[in-house]
This record gives sequence, structure tokens and C-alpha cells, in this order.
Amino acid sequence: MTKVLIVFSSAATTVTGKEAGWYLSEAAQAGFHVDFVSPEGPDPPVSQKSVANRRYDEGVKFLQDQDVVEKLKKCKKISGVDSSEYDAVYYVGGYGPVVDLAKDTQNADLVSAFWQSGKIVSAVCHGPAGLVHAKDSNGKSIFEGRRVTCLSNAEEKAHLEDIGFYLEDKVQELGGKFEKADELYQSHVVVDGQLYTGQNPASAKSLAERIVQDLKK
Repeated sequence: MTKVLIVFSSAATTVTGKEAGWYLSEAAQAGFHVDFVSPEGPDPPVSQKSVANRRYDEGVKFLQDQDVVEKLKKCKKISGVDSSEYDAVYYVGGYGPVVDLAKDTQNADLVSAFWQSGKIVSAVCHGPAGLVHAKDSNGKSIFEGRRVTCLSNAEEKAHLEDIGFYLEDKVQELGGKFEKADELYQSHVVVDGQLYTGQNPASAKSLAERIVQDLKK
């Protein structure tokens, strides 16, 4: 059976103390047979703002799914995961990944292992922050020379002080060819080889559907 590893942030707050966590709608759209993982393991903090904003969509079903609840409670630590057991990895957004996953060396090793094995590496919104230290077999950034999207600077607006860096700028600094939708908050998915990225929460469903489609080939 095809298995996908979903990576969550363990960061509850940003560098200025504002709420971080992972974004509910982006995890709810995944639709895979999955295992969950985070830097600190069980019960990665969900962004309560995302819960409030998504009261009537898939997010409610996601948090009410007993299997999901149990998997979140038993969420593995990144240090205890073997990438060879999975076919793809998917990084959920929210401010959290910029706070912890972008600096986590074990996460960098994990995503690099997925990449170097030729597997799908995917992320949505702030999720690509978890990929910033991923390297290919030549030691180069997996963004270098590849088309990629993430939350744009324009969508980020005034949150730089909370997260430390703008992800769009970081992607380009690492050699990525940044792309975005024509309008703010519009769904936009970019696939370049084994790198699959979605720009914002609105892109989560389309990104997940594309990954599922390609994993079935």
C-alpha cells in the first residue's frame, strides 16, 4: 500500500510569541494513507485560528476522525522515522515550519533522504520552510534551478517580525524559480520533477489531488 509521511511543526508560537502551529485545512486535504511526524512527537499544536476559520469544511471532519486523533496522539518524532518505508513526504503549512522545521537538522536529513531516493517531496504554504536545508546527492539545495511556489511575500504582508524571514525570498536565495498565482490567495500548484509545492491554504486540495494522482501511476 502506498504510504505518505505528513510532517507537522511542533512550534506553538512564533519568535514574537504569537500563535504558530500547523494549519488545519492543509492537513485535512491530504487524503492519503498516512503516518504523522513532528520534531517533538505527539500532539503537534494546531493553529486555533485555522480551526476557527474552517469550522464547516474538511477540517472539522479531520479533527473528528478517530484515526486522525489517535495518530496525532502517537505522532512520531522525526528522529525515529525511516524514509525508506514511505513513498512520499508532505509538509503542512502554518507559521510553525518557519519557526522549527527550517532549523531542524534531523528534518533536513529526513527530507534529503526522500529526495535522494527519488521520491515525491511536497509542501504547501509555509511548508516549504521544512525543505530549505534539503540537499540533493551533490550537496545542492533541492530548490536550485527548479520551479517552486510557497506563500508569497504579498500574502505574508506584515508577519516578517513573527517568522524571521520571508519564504519567497529564501526560495529564490537558494536558486529556486519562484512562481505564484495572478491573484492573492488563489490556488496555485507547481510540479517540477519530484518537487510538488502549493502556494497557500487554497492550494492544499489541488496539491493533494495531484500527488495522489501521480502516486497511482
